[in-house]
Amino acid sequence: MRAALAVSRVASRGQPVDRAWLETAATLSFLRFGGDTRACRLFLEVVRQPALPGSASLVERLAAALDIPPAERASSIQRAEQVAARALADADERGLSGVPIGAIGYPNLLRHLPDPPLVLWTKGDPDWLARPAVAVVGSRAAAPAGLAIARTLARDLARAGLVVVSGLARGIDAAAHEGALEAEGATVAVLGCGADRVYPAEHRSLSARIIEHGAIVSELPPGMPPLAHHFPLRNRIISGLSLGVVVVEAGLKSGSLHTARAALEQGRSVLAVPGAILSGRHRGSHSLIKDGARLVESADDVLEELRWPLPSTCSPAQPTKSLQIRGLEGTMAVGEPYSVDDLAARTGRSTPDLLAELGALEVEGRITRMAGGSYIRLD
Repeated sequence: MRAALAVSRVASRGQPVDRAWLETAATLSFLRFGGDTRACRLFLEVVRQPALPGSASLVERLAAALDIPPAERASSIQRAEQVAARALADADERGLSGVPIGAIGYPNLLRHLPDPPLVLWTKGDPDWLARPAVAVVGSRAAAPAGLAIARTLARDLARAGLVVVSGLARGIDAAAHEGALEAEGATVAVLGCGADRVYPAEHRSLSARIIEHGAIVSELPPGMPPLAHHFPLRNRIISGLSLGVVVVEAGLKSGSLHTARAALEQGRSVLAVPGAILSGRHRGSHSLIKDGARLVESADDVLEELRWPLPSTCSPAQPTKSLQIRGLEGTMAVGEPYSVDDLAARTGRSTPDLLAELGALEVEGRITRMAGGSYIRLD
């Protein structure tokens, strides 16, 4: 593999990236793999320096800048070239595209990070990566109320024209992707494994829909499994692609707080949805709010924070439903749990009558039943 193309040939002339530069960038990424801040910083410093005729290749210059001992440079470069060649062959075989830093399609917001990925491996339409986006993240073990909030927020943000970014994890991430798709908007999933893999496996159908209406992206090469140390690296990309990060239902040890910290370091807006104080599910979100994150009650709060145009106040007509169902729903605040006894006390109706109504609402998807028998109204 030839790996001597200078970045100036890519960026300065405004031409689409060619295969030689993709090979070079992939090789560079494997010299010091895995979001190495120092490697990326040195890379950006090296490529800004004009290369003299007959000077060492970009790969060789970076190897020297990374303090790889002279006796080991040739073998290190050869190994990196071999791994890059295999990754590119795998990408071609599995329908992935490589977007290297310096290419026209590389997201501008991501390029200005101190540790940008040198190559983004994508599946779907990589053009979505460069569009204005907002991240919605939160707990994997979210309560039904949290899932409903995330889905509603993502749906409304997508309707406002923003791309919704998340991590394809269980819980809030999946609800955010679903909400964007429900609005017929675009969504981007950033993975902690190769973009050709689906993790968790139960999201195979969701992943296929995201590829059709957005993109799957990872800095990890094809075939890479989901390992624990990959996810903090992934989180900086979630925030890096976005104008702001909205945290929904996060505990004090939630990985979403890592994404929020990355967002702060990157100069992004951080927002959080508050919740009940007794369960502990929202302590991370409340901690962010105490530290200055904007409190979010609706998508309008997010749009105002990002100075994004608010959508028209005209809403589509709602499906017709009986006055009796509307009356029962009116006694239930969205996201709050109610027992049948609570509803009986509020409405004065008999238990059998309420159970019949609750069953009908559950079938319609307007409420959900929690463990223990309580009901929650969904938005």
